[in-house]
Parts: sequence; structure tokens; C-alpha cells
Amino acid sequence: MPAKVKAVPKGYRTVTPYLAVQDVARAIEYYKRAFAAQELMRMQGPDGNISHAELKIGDSVIMLGGASDTALRTPQALGGTSVSIFLYVKDVDSIFKQALSAGAKEIQPLANMFWGDRYGRLADPFGHSWSLATHVEDVAPDEMARRAQEAMKAARRAQAAG
Repeated sequence: MPAKVKAVPKGYRTVTPYLAVQDVARAIEYYKRAFAAQELMRMQGPDGNISHAELKIGDSVIMLGGASDTALRTPQALGGTSVSIFLYVKDVDSIFKQALSAGAKEIQPLANMFWGDRYGRLADPFGHSWSLATHVEDVAPDEMARRAQEAMKAARRAQAAG
């Protein structure tokens, strides 16, 4: 009798992002430079282009595919993206700088946030939004609520002044 197959394959999580990109080969190289991604696999389509690839970043897998090969649309086709990938790393300052050097654009600069993360956002060259963080402080729920209120008040003041 054959061994029972696991519902979630070894090395995968129950949620795996799948990114549609215009140039899968270029995206693979970018994610290797920006986030030290390890290429797990790639499949060639009938046209010779990569139709599907899988990369490991930290302990998680992301999948990539060309927009013509999926029901997905690239951020360029949509005129933006509706998702941000949240990536925890050991040294957010270093990885953020590395991603920018590899071709990302800064959306929100790094800062220590009220919820206890050092956090910033960037857009990769393919239009996908990435939130990068290192957890630097455990914040109790009541303290987080107080800090959130302060942060929202400060944001409203800045908006009114701007």
C-alpha cells in the first residue's frame, strides 16, 4: 500500500503567495539579489519562457508565473497592486537597502513603529508591494492601543498641516 501523501508538501506553508510577473527569469534574479531567495524550481512553457517558478525566501515559498500563463494580472496590467507581501527578516535595515540596490523603489522609509516592528515598504521592479520588518519590541495590547491612538492623532495633524 502506498504511503499517505501530505496535504501540504514538505517545505511549504498553508498559504503561499503566487506573483504574476511580466518576466519570470528577471524576477527570479531580482528576488535572489534583493532577498537572498533560493530557486527551488522552474518550468519552461511551450514558448520557451518560464511559465512557473518557485523560490524560497527565509522559511517560506513564493511562486511566480507569467501573466499570460495564469488567470492573474500583473500590477502593470492593473495599474497597481492590491496586495503587499509582509516579510520578516533579522536585519531589516540591511535587507531594505539590499532590495533598493537591486532595483526596488521606496514607498515608506524604515521607522520604528508603535506595534513593535522596525518597518518600511517598497515596490519591487515588477510592481509588487513588499512590507519589510524586524520585530524589535514586544508590546502589550493596552500599550499598543495607546500608541496606535497617538500615531493616528499625529497622522491627522500632519495631514491637516500638509
